[in-house]
Amino acid sequence: MDYKPEPELLSESSERLFSFGVIADIQYADLEDGYNFQGNRRRYYRHSLLHLQGAIEHWNQERSPPRCVLQLGDIIDGYNAQYKASEKSLERVMNTFQMLRVPVHHTWGNHEFYNFSRDYLTNSKLNTKFLEDQIAHHPETVPSEDYYAYHFVPFPKFRFILLDAYDMSVLGVDQSSPKYQQCLKILREHNPNTELNSPQGLREPQFVQFNGGFSPEQLNWLNAVLTFSDRNQEKVVIAIFPFTPRPLTVCAWPGITETPWRSFGLTSAWCASSPATLTMAAILRTLTVCTTST
Repeated sequence: MDYKPEPELLSESSERLFSFGVIADIQYADLEDGYNFQGNRRRYYRHSLLHLQGAIEHWNQERSPPRCVLQLGDIIDGYNAQYKASEKSLERVMNTFQMLRVPVHHTWGNHEFYNFSRDYLTNSKLNTKFLEDQIAHHPETVPSEDYYAYHFVPFPKFRFILLDAYDMSVLGVDQSSPKYQQCLKILREHNPNTELNSPQGLREPQFVQFNGGFSPEQLNWLNAVLTFSDRNQEKVVIAIFPFTPRPLTVCAWPGITETPWRSFGLTSAWCASSPATLTMAAILRTLTVCTTST
Protein backbone atom coordinates (compact mmCIF):
# COMPACT_ATOMS: atom_id res chain seq x y z
CA MET A 1 0.00 0.00 0.00
CA ASP A 2 1.49 3.35 -1.03
CA TYR A 3 0.83 6.67 0.60
CA LYS A 4 -0.03 9.29 -2.01
CA PRO A 5 0.01 12.97 -1.08
CA GLU A 6 -3.37 14.71 -1.32
CA PRO A 7 -3.67 16.47 -4.70
CA GLU A 8 -4.46 19.80 -3.08
CA LEU A 9 -1.19 19.63 -1.13
CA LEU A 10 0.85 19.52 -4.31
CA SER A 11 1.19 21.95 -7.16
CA GLU A 12 2.81 21.99 -10.58
CA SER A 13 5.95 23.31 -8.93
CA SER A 14 6.16 20.42 -6.44
CA GLU A 15 9.29 18.34 -6.70
CA ARG A 16 9.76 14.85 -5.31
CA LEU A 17 12.82 14.86 -3.10
CA PHE A 18 13.00 11.34 -1.74
CA SER A 19 10.93 8.54 -0.25
CA PHE A 20 11.33 6.12 2.64
CA GLY A 21 9.59 2.90 3.62
CA VAL A 22 7.78 2.16 6.86
CA ILE A 23 6.85 -1.28 8.20
CA ALA A 24 5.68 -2.36 11.65
CA ASP A 25 4.25 -5.28 13.60
CA ILE A 26 5.64 -8.11 11.54
CA GLN A 27 5.36 -10.27 14.69
CA TYR A 28 6.61 -13.40 12.98
CA ALA A 29 6.37 -16.81 14.63
CA ASP A 30 6.50 -20.29 13.16
CA LEU A 31 2.97 -20.97 14.42
CA GLU A 32 -0.52 -21.53 13.12
CA ASP A 33 -2.81 -18.50 13.03
CA GLY A 34 -4.02 -17.26 16.41
CA TYR A 35 -5.58 -14.27 18.13
CA ASN A 36 -4.44 -11.23 20.06
CA PHE A 37 -4.49 -10.87 23.85
CA GLN A 38 -8.14 -9.78 23.84
CA GLY A 39 -9.09 -12.63 21.51
CA ASN A 40 -10.83 -10.32 19.03
CA ARG A 41 -8.21 -9.90 16.30
CA ARG A 42 -6.74 -12.67 14.18
CA ARG A 43 -2.98 -12.99 13.91
CA TYR A 44 -1.23 -14.54 10.93
CA TYR A 45 2.09 -15.57 12.41
CA ARG A 46 3.73 -17.46 9.54
CA HIS A 47 2.03 -15.43 6.85
CA SER A 48 3.56 -12.19 8.17
CA LEU A 49 6.90 -13.20 6.66
CA LEU A 50 5.27 -13.22 3.22
CA HIS A 51 4.09 -9.65 3.82
CA LEU A 52 7.65 -8.64 4.67
CA GLN A 53 8.98 -10.35 1.54
CA GLY A 54 6.36 -8.58 -0.56
CA ALA A 55 7.25 -5.22 0.97
CA ILE A 56 10.94 -5.75 0.26
CA GLU A 57 10.25 -6.76 -3.33
CA HIS A 58 8.17 -3.61 -3.75
CA TRP A 59 10.90 -1.35 -2.38
CA ASN A 60 13.60 -3.06 -4.45
CA GLN A 61 11.58 -2.61 -7.64
CA GLU A 62 10.88 1.08 -7.14
CA ARG A 63 12.23 3.14 -10.04
CA SER A 64 13.51 5.60 -7.46
CA PRO A 65 14.29 3.41 -4.42
CA PRO A 66 13.54 4.69 -0.91
CA ARG A 67 16.50 6.19 0.93
CA CYS A 68 15.84 3.88 3.87
CA VAL A 69 13.22 1.75 5.62
CA LEU A 70 11.97 2.30 9.16
CA GLN A 71 11.04 -0.91 11.00
CA LEU A 72 8.89 0.32 13.87
CA GLY A 73 9.03 -2.61 16.25
CA ASP A 74 7.44 -5.97 17.21
CA ILE A 75 9.49 -7.75 14.60
CA ILE A 76 8.73 -11.19 16.09
CA ASP A 77 5.86 -12.26 18.32
CA GLY A 78 6.13 -12.83 22.04
CA TYR A 79 4.98 -16.43 21.63
CA ASN A 80 8.48 -17.26 20.37
CA ALA A 81 9.81 -17.00 23.92
CA GLN A 82 7.26 -19.55 25.14
CA TYR A 83 8.46 -22.04 22.51
CA LYS A 84 12.15 -21.12 22.97
CA ALA A 85 12.26 -20.03 19.34
CA SER A 86 13.17 -16.35 19.78
CA GLU A 87 16.65 -16.43 18.26
CA LYS A 88 15.64 -18.73 15.42
CA SER A 89 12.64 -16.58 14.47
CA LEU A 90 14.65 -13.36 14.68
CA GLU A 91 17.36 -14.85 12.47
CA ARG A 92 14.76 -15.85 9.89
CA VAL A 93 13.29 -12.36 9.74
CA MET A 94 16.70 -10.69 9.65
CA ASN A 95 17.78 -12.99 6.83
CA THR A 96 14.73 -11.82 4.91
CA PHE A 97 15.70 -8.20 5.52
CA GLN A 98 19.06 -8.94 3.88
CA MET A 99 17.22 -8.95 0.55
CA LEU A 100 16.56 -5.24 1.02
CA ARG A 101 18.87 -3.01 -1.03
CA VAL A 102 18.61 0.06 1.21
CA PRO A 103 19.46 0.59 4.89
CA VAL A 104 16.88 -0.43 7.49
CA HIS A 105 16.57 1.26 10.87
CA HIS A 106 15.03 -0.75 13.71
CA THR A 107 13.05 0.45 16.71
CA TRP A 108 12.04 -1.76 19.64
CA GLY A 109 8.53 -2.59 20.85
CA ASN A 110 7.13 -4.66 23.69
CA HIS A 111 7.43 -7.94 21.75
CA GLU A 112 11.18 -7.42 21.41
CA PHE A 113 11.33 -7.33 25.20
CA TYR A 114 9.06 -10.37 25.58
CA ASN A 115 11.76 -12.28 23.72
CA PHE A 116 15.02 -10.62 24.71
CA SER A 117 16.65 -8.56 27.41
CA ARG A 118 17.74 -5.00 26.71
CA ASP A 119 21.37 -6.11 26.90
CA TYR A 120 20.74 -8.75 24.25
CA LEU A 121 19.02 -6.27 21.93
CA THR A 122 21.84 -3.78 22.37
CA ASN A 123 24.30 -6.34 21.04
CA SER A 124 22.02 -7.72 18.32
CA LYS A 125 21.35 -6.90 14.67
CA LEU A 126 18.30 -4.97 15.84
CA ASN A 127 20.65 -2.26 17.08
CA THR A 128 21.22 -0.01 14.06
CA LYS A 129 22.77 2.82 16.00
CA PHE A 130 25.90 2.46 13.86
CA LEU A 131 23.92 4.28 11.15
CA GLU A 132 23.59 7.43 13.28
CA ASP A 133 24.71 10.88 12.21
CA GLN A 134 27.34 12.74 14.20
CA ILE A 135 26.88 16.51 14.44
CA ALA A 136 30.26 18.14 14.82
CA HIS A 137 30.74 20.51 17.76
CA HIS A 138 27.32 19.65 19.24
CA PRO A 139 27.93 17.03 21.95
CA GLU A 140 24.45 17.65 23.35
CA THR A 141 23.03 15.86 20.30
CA VAL A 142 24.91 12.63 21.09
CA PRO A 143 22.53 10.14 22.74
CA SER A 144 23.40 8.34 25.94
CA GLU A 145 24.10 4.62 25.95
CA ASP A 146 21.39 4.32 28.63
CA TYR A 147 18.65 4.35 26.00
CA TYR A 148 18.37 3.23 22.38
CA ALA A 149 17.87 6.36 20.32
CA TYR A 150 19.71 8.15 17.55
CA HIS A 151 19.28 10.43 14.55
CA PHE A 152 20.42 10.36 10.94
CA VAL A 153 20.12 12.36 7.72
CA PRO A 154 18.78 10.43 4.69
CA PHE A 155 18.55 13.58 2.59
CA PRO A 156 19.94 17.11 3.05
CA LYS A 157 17.90 19.22 5.47
CA PHE A 158 15.87 16.21 6.67
CA ARG A 159 16.72 14.65 10.03
CA PHE A 160 15.17 11.38 11.21
CA ILE A 161 15.08 10.62 14.94
CA LEU A 162 14.53 7.14 16.39
CA LEU A 163 13.25 7.09 19.97
CA ASP A 164 13.32 4.44 22.68
CA ALA A 165 9.68 4.01 23.76
CA TYR A 166 10.71 1.49 26.45
CA ASP A 167 13.43 3.60 28.01
CA MET A 168 11.30 3.55 31.17
CA SER A 169 9.79 0.07 31.45
CA VAL A 170 9.75 -3.08 33.54
CA LEU A 171 10.26 -5.09 30.36
CA GLY A 172 13.68 -6.35 29.35
CA VAL A 173 15.60 -5.25 32.45
CA ASP A 174 16.89 -7.26 35.41
CA GLN A 175 14.33 -7.29 38.21
CA SER A 176 17.07 -6.63 40.76
CA SER A 177 18.22 -3.46 39.00
CA PRO A 178 17.44 0.05 40.32
CA LYS A 179 15.79 0.97 37.01
CA TYR A 180 13.36 -1.94 37.24
CA GLN A 181 12.45 -0.96 40.78
CA GLN A 182 12.00 2.67 39.74
CA CYS A 183 9.72 1.73 36.83
CA LEU A 184 7.75 -0.77 38.91
CA LYS A 185 7.18 1.93 41.53
CA ILE A 186 5.85 4.32 38.88
CA LEU A 187 3.64 1.60 37.46
CA ARG A 188 2.16 0.59 40.83
CA GLU A 189 1.52 4.20 41.78
CA HIS A 190 -0.80 4.47 38.78
CA ASN A 191 -2.04 0.89 38.52
CA PRO A 192 -3.27 -0.89 41.68
CA ASN A 193 -4.50 -3.93 39.73
CA THR A 194 -3.04 -7.34 40.56
CA GLU A 195 -2.68 -7.91 36.82
CA LEU A 196 -0.47 -5.01 35.76
CA ASN A 197 -1.36 -5.55 32.10
CA SER A 198 -4.99 -4.73 32.89
CA PRO A 199 -6.21 -1.12 32.53
CA GLN A 200 -9.49 -1.95 34.30
CA GLY A 201 -10.67 0.93 36.47
CA LEU A 202 -7.65 3.13 35.74
CA ARG A 203 -7.98 6.87 35.27
CA GLU A 204 -4.74 6.74 33.28
CA PRO A 205 -5.08 3.46 31.36
CA GLN A 206 -1.73 3.85 29.63
CA PHE A 207 -0.04 2.72 32.86
CA VAL A 208 0.09 -0.97 32.08
CA GLN A 209 3.01 -3.35 32.04
CA PHE A 210 3.19 -3.82 28.27
CA ASN A 211 3.71 -0.08 27.79
CA GLY A 212 6.77 2.02 28.38
CA GLY A 213 7.86 5.62 28.48
CA PHE A 214 10.64 8.15 28.05
CA SER A 215 13.13 9.18 30.69
CA PRO A 216 13.83 12.89 31.29
CA GLU A 217 17.33 12.26 29.93
CA GLN A 218 16.01 11.01 26.59
CA LEU A 219 13.52 13.86 26.32
CA ASN A 220 16.25 16.40 27.07
CA TRP A 221 18.38 14.83 24.33
CA LEU A 222 15.43 14.93 21.94
CA ASN A 223 14.92 18.60 22.73
CA ALA A 224 18.58 19.29 21.98
CA VAL A 225 18.35 17.57 18.58
CA LEU A 226 15.10 19.35 17.73
CA THR A 227 16.60 22.67 18.77
CA PHE A 228 19.57 22.07 16.47
CA SER A 229 17.22 21.14 13.60
CA ASP A 230 15.03 24.15 14.24
CA ARG A 231 18.00 26.53 14.14
CA ASN A 232 19.28 24.92 10.94
CA GLN A 233 15.86 24.83 9.26
CA GLU A 234 15.75 21.06 9.02
CA LYS A 235 12.57 19.03 8.66
CA VAL A 236 12.32 16.29 11.27
CA VAL A 237 10.76 12.84 11.15
CA ILE A 238 10.35 11.11 14.51
CA ALA A 239 10.27 7.32 14.26
CA ILE A 240 8.93 5.57 17.32
CA PHE A 241 7.29 2.30 18.26
CA PRO A 242 3.80 3.16 16.97
CA PHE A 243 1.63 3.92 19.96
CA THR A 244 -1.83 5.04 18.92
CA PRO A 245 -4.17 7.63 20.49
CA ARG A 246 -7.04 5.13 20.75
CA PRO A 247 -7.37 3.11 22.85
CA LEU A 248 -5.45 5.04 25.49
CA THR A 249 -3.86 1.84 26.80
CA VAL A 250 -1.33 2.05 23.99
CA CYS A 251 0.00 5.49 24.90
CA ALA A 252 3.38 5.99 26.50
CA TRP A 253 4.06 6.47 30.21
CA PRO A 254 5.20 8.36 32.19
CA GLY A 255 5.00 12.03 31.32
CA ILE A 256 3.43 11.67 27.89
CA THR A 257 -0.17 10.60 28.17
CA GLU A 258 -1.44 11.45 24.71
CA THR A 259 0.09 11.04 21.28
CA PRO A 260 3.84 10.83 21.95
CA TRP A 261 4.75 11.89 18.43
CA ARG A 262 3.82 15.54 18.90
CA SER A 263 6.36 18.02 17.68
CA PHE A 264 7.29 19.26 21.16
CA GLY A 265 6.39 22.80 20.17
CA LEU A 266 8.82 23.08 17.26
CA THR A 267 7.09 23.81 13.98
CA SER A 268 9.80 22.07 11.98
CA ALA A 269 9.05 18.71 13.56
CA TRP A 270 6.60 16.20 12.20
CA CYS A 271 6.31 12.45 12.46
CA ALA A 272 6.14 9.29 10.39
CA SER A 273 4.87 7.02 13.14
CA SER A 274 1.68 5.62 11.64
CA PRO A 275 -0.78 3.71 13.86
CA ALA A 276 0.32 0.39 12.40
CA THR A 277 -0.36 -1.55 15.60
CA LEU A 278 -4.03 -1.63 14.70
CA THR A 279 -3.33 -4.52 12.32
CA MET A 280 -1.43 -7.72 12.88
CA ALA A 281 -0.13 -8.28 9.37
CA ALA A 282 2.86 -6.22 8.39
CA ILE A 283 1.95 -2.89 6.82
CA LEU A 284 3.79 -1.45 3.86
CA ARG A 285 3.91 2.26 3.30
CA THR A 286 6.19 4.27 1.06
CA LEU A 287 6.13 7.88 2.15
CA THR A 288 7.20 10.46 -0.39
CA VAL A 289 8.61 13.80 0.68
CA CYS A 290 7.95 16.70 -1.67
CA THR A 291 8.78 20.36 -1.67
CA THR A 292 6.96 23.23 -3.31
CA SER A 293 8.76 26.14 -4.92
CA THR A 294 7.45 29.60 -4.16
